[in-house]
Formats: sequence, structure tokens, C-alpha cells
Amino acid sequence: MDELFLTPEHLRFKEEVRAFAQKEIAPRAVELDRAGPKSFPYELMRRLGEKGLLGITYPKEYGGLGRDFTSYVVAMEEVTLAYEALGPNCQGHLVGLLPIYLRGTKEQKEKYLRPGVKGEKLSAFALVEPQAGSDAASIQSHIVKAESTYILNGKKAFISNAGAAEIYVVIARTKGTQRHQGVHAFIVEKGTPGFTIGNIDEYLGMYGHITGELLFEDCRIPSDNLLGDEGDGFKIAMETLDRGRVGECAQALSIAQNSLQEAIRFAREREQFGKKIAEFQAIQFMLADMAMNIDAGRLLVYRAARLIDQGKKATKEASMGKLFTSEVAMKCAIDAVEILGARGLTKEYPVERYLRAAKICSIVVGTSEIQRIVISRELLK
Repeated sequence: MDELFLTPEHLRFKEEVRAFAQKEIAPRAVELDRAGPKSFPYELMRRLGEKGLLGITYPKEYGGLGRDFTSYVVAMEEVTLAYEALGPNCQGHLVGLLPIYLRGTKEQKEKYLRPGVKGEKLSAFALVEPQAGSDAASIQSHIVKAESTYILNGKKAFISNAGAAEIYVVIARTKGTQRHQGVHAFIVEKGTPGFTIGNIDEYLGMYGHITGELLFEDCRIPSDNLLGDEGDGFKIAMETLDRGRVGECAQALSIAQNSLQEAIRFAREREQFGKKIAEFQAIQFMLADMAMNIDAGRLLVYRAARLIDQGKKATKEASMGKLFTSEVAMKCAIDAVEILGARGLTKEYPVERYLRAAKICSIVVGTSEIQRIVISRELLK
């Protein structure tokens, strides 16, 4: 199907990324998973930066590859196929840089975008708070303007690359404002007085991808670190989320694809009642549904990516892709475990790892329920 929707250049890039990922990432998948929930693969992230995969869509003048968003989706799928936590690490970084690229001044881009694109410094996007997840407009982190600085107080939660990143784009509001009003976006550097890393979360899967708390207590941010104009923060956050959701689609597809391939491999080898279980119609139907849903999901993802490449709004399409592919990932992982039977529950086979990772896909960057709300709102406008 790729040949129908990807250009020859996209296909060449896909093969380049696959060769790298399968050589340098895939052999370490078991090791990375067993390292546990608070581990982070700094060395592999450095290698991804050296290969240009931390700056795929950013201009060559800043050290990026200057490729389109479809290339980004293709790369994220290949990286996640090799190991499911590396795609989210890359996305957390690329999404962290996106507001700087879209709204940053020339000086901000030189100072933060350039080293980020080269992978010299990792980045993170900080929107979610303990009481503001799906309802992003209810953030409570607040700023008070004081001469040439902004004083930030608050807490962020479930932030990708927390602690590993050195550049953070933080969304906060003017103290006393409500909902969408008075929201701003700031660049905050690791090590800024008043900024500390809090608890690092322990997820059920995707070990090697870390999320955690960011704590701000009278943290002084230079006024030069404001992104865009005052009050642009909520719009910047929504622009960022649209692209982030499409990247999440690619990761979910990879988990679904890996689940299908492992199920096929096992079904061809496993014998019961004197024949391979691949000959049983019940197994064949499960595999057929898995393959059909993966292809359908990939069409949704490519459509959303193409719209972004054309400079068009893709809010509805991104949410459709995110909703569908995350649920497909979960269904494919469950079916793969079912096909492997008791073996699917053991760490001897990777499908239990895919199942742990798949559930995360339907929660992060907006739950399935939130995606349905976004889709319906777009339809009813």
C-alpha cells in the first residue's frame, strides 16, 4: 500500500530509517523493556539526533532534514517498530520544538531550535497538569509579570521527557484569568532557579519513555522567552496537539503491525490437532481483521499528514486517526496474545509487551472519548 500513497523519496527515506532502526534499536528492545519504567536511552537518542531523526521536519538552515510531515510519520512508524518507546521519545522532543519553530523569534530559534534539531539538547512540551488533562483550558499554573521577567508558579504532570529534556515549552496563564483567556507559552530551560523535576511516573509499558512532574516555585522567566504574543498560549497548544496526535497514530500502527507479524509467525509454527493453527478458520479470521484495520488506520494517518503538508487544518482528521489507530493497536495486541495462548502471557514472546504499550496509546495525547468529542465538534461547526 505504501507505493500508492508515498513518493519514491518517501520510500527511500523509509528504507533508510528502517535499516538504521532495525540495526541499532531492535536488537536492544528486550534490554530496554527490562530496564524498567524510569530508564531513559540517552545513547540511542543521541544516535537518533546524529541521523537527523530529531529534526525531520525542521529547516536545513537550523540543522534539520527539511522534510515534510509525511516523512515524519513514516520515520516514527519505523522507529517505533524497532522499539515502542523510542517513537514517543522522538515525538516528545519534536513536539517540544514545534512551538519554537512556529512562533519563535529568530533569536529564540538560534538559541533553542538549532541545538534541539541537532539532538544536542532534548525538548519537552508541558501542558498537562494534575487537574487539567483532557480539559486543557483549566490549567492552573500561573504567571505574574514583574518588569522584564515572568514569575511562574505551578505543577505540570505526565510530561514526556521530563528530566531528560533541557528545553521546556510551558503553557501557563496570567493569575486571575479563566479558561482560554490569558494563556501564554514560555521557553523554560532546565536548571532555571525555581524549576525542579518532581516524581517520575511508572507506567505499565513503553519502558525507556519517561514522563513526570515539573514543579515551578517563583520561577523567573526572562520576557525574551515568551513565545508569540501574550495570550497566544492556548492557540499554540492546540496547534501542537494536532500534529502530536498524528505522530501518535504512527506509533499505534507500529504496535498493531508488530502484533500482527508475531501472530502470523506463531500461527505458522504452532501445531494443534495435527495441523498448524494457521489452518484454522478462527485464526485466519482474526489475522484478516487485524490486517484490514491496520491498513484502514494507515490511510487515515496518511490523509492527516498530507493535509498538514498542504498547510490545511487537520483537527478532525488527526483525531479520527488517533482514535482509530489507538483502538486498533489495542485490539491487535489482545488478539495476538489470544493466538499465542499461554505463551502470549509470558515475557518469552514480545506480544505481552505490545499489549502493555498499546493501552497507553488510547490514553495519551487525548483519550478515545476526547477524540470523539473533537470529531463531533468539528462535524457540527
